[in-house]
Amino acid sequence: MQAHKGDVLRITGRAVGSPEHRATVVEVLGRNGEPPYRVRYEDGHETEIFPGPGCVTEGTAGAHPARTDAPRHTV
Repeated sequence: MQAHKGDVLRITGRAVGSPEHRATVVEVLGRNGEPPYRVRYEDGHETEIFPGPGCVTEGTAGAHPARTDAPRHTV
């Protein structure tokens, strides 16, 4: 997964009925856009996360989602 400052991460719940959360990337702590990320949730809470398979990035303008469980390709 790659994200950039300002991207919105959509995090789905791990159990049926768990709410979905959205968080904005405020800082990329990994190299080349990779995790970990410092994010700010809609309620203002900030934390550092390593996104799991239930997380997709929506980009800053609703770009195509990229799943974290997609195969990685190196160049």
